[in-house]
Amino acid sequence: MIALIKQAHAGDKDAREKLISDNLGLVWSIVRRFEHRGHEREELFQIGCIGLMKAIDKFETAYEVKFSTYAVPMIMGEIKRFLRDSSMMKVSRSLKENGWRVKKASERLSQEYGRDATLQEISQEIGLSVEDIVEAMEANEEVASIYQPVYQSDDSEMYLVDQVSGGGMPKTEELVNHLLLEQLLGELDEKEKELIELRYFKEMTQVQVAAKLGVSQVQVSRMERKILTRMKKASER
Repeated sequence: MIALIKQAHAGDKDAREKLISDNLGLVWSIVRRFEHRGHEREELFQIGCIGLMKAIDKFETAYEVKFSTYAVPMIMGEIKRFLRDSSMMKVSRSLKENGWRVKKASERLSQEYGRDATLQEISQEIGLSVEDIVEAMEANEEVASIYQPVYQSDDSEMYLVDQVSGGGMPKTEELVNHLLLEQLLGELDEKEKELIELRYFKEMTQVQVAAKLGVSQVQVSRMERKILTRMKKASER
């Protein structure tokens, strides 16, 4: 393995291809951990292979660790970045336009009144319902994703989701993260805890969760963002 890595770093394409081929099973084993998240296994496999190639290119024999030990977090990081980026809310054109109208109306009214405009005042100004205004504002804000990194370095990232599923980590770190997750969930009230369990353990959509909890999708979106932001800050502490 070390000899092949040295050859690959020296520009030997055959050695690099053999390293990739010999480690495809490792990629598939990691891909299985991320199934049922709205993406085909083959798509996640291709993304995982990118992480594998990065691991091959960046691995240094001076690390004194097995190549697989180094490659696993690289492959997982690549897949998590892909899931994070692809899970960001897709904002429709109409929501973007409404968001722009709300922003402009809010600025005009704030200048006129010398204070922040209320939702009712914005509603009267642009002729949208308060519910539509809230939806437009929520859709045009940055989504607090569970894949948002809480730690970054040149070679790796740690995401909030790492506190939820710690597969492949050393037992001590896995135990610490399990205890941290229990603590974070323990700080939520029953409704908040149910929302997180439905969204990230049972992988239900916001619409499905809204029907389950008897609230609107907008309310679920707002609650979810606030909860994840709180959990992220708590995990950083």
